[in-house]
Amino acid sequence: MKKFMIAMAVAGLCAGSTATAKKLIALSFDDGPNTTTTVNTLNVLEEHDVVATFFVIGNNINDKTAEVMNRAIDMGCDIQNHSLTHTQMAALPAERVQNEIKQTSDLIEKYTGNRPEFFRPPYISVSPQMYDNIDLTFICGLGCNDWENSVSAEQRAETVINNAADGLIVMLHDFTGNEQTVEALKIIIPELKKQGYKFVTIPELFKKKKIKPVHSTMYSNVLTD
Repeated sequence: MKKFMIAMAVAGLCAGSTATAKKLIALSFDDGPNTTTTVNTLNVLEEHDVVATFFVIGNNINDKTAEVMNRAIDMGCDIQNHSLTHTQMAALPAERVQNEIKQTSDLIEKYTGNRPEFFRPPYISVSPQMYDNIDLTFICGLGCNDWENSVSAEQRAETVINNAADGLIVMLHDFTGNEQTVEALKIIIPELKKQGYKFVTIPELFKKKKIKPVHSTMYSNVLTD
């Protein structure tokens, strides 16, 4: 049984170092795709000319939502794996874990032509068995409790902005009806742009930081090697 760890490093930025390199940050969204909130999320991203990563649930993929995924890809975004049924996978037998991943990756590849490289565990619930049976890089990220209706768009935006750091992955949700996160994006993106951040997808973040993902590690921040 492999020992696993969670990599959640905090990036430190030196005062006055603004000109040499852009600070990189990766927005990501869980629980789509759908034809409402995912579409509205893409509208905001497109308006501000930024990209993001979408972790999708296999059972949400169909002919209609495939059009939404392909729009995201055409915009420079990417699609990754968030399981088939969004269940607590740490309690599942190995064969079910494998099926959750394979069926979702197969659907993504069928509709987009791209096979996922990254996986976000539902509820960020992990186990050694999951690492043993999932050959994808595990991703967590900075959350802002945006699945809670009581958390306002302004509060969501404040959490992300106050905790922004070079190499950070931001974990948001585009499930149907979560329009407060769409509104939060309208605050987050302009403010972080003003602070000198460049928005990239998660694969781009690893590439630009020259980090080769390590198995049995779950990443929330990707720092230069």
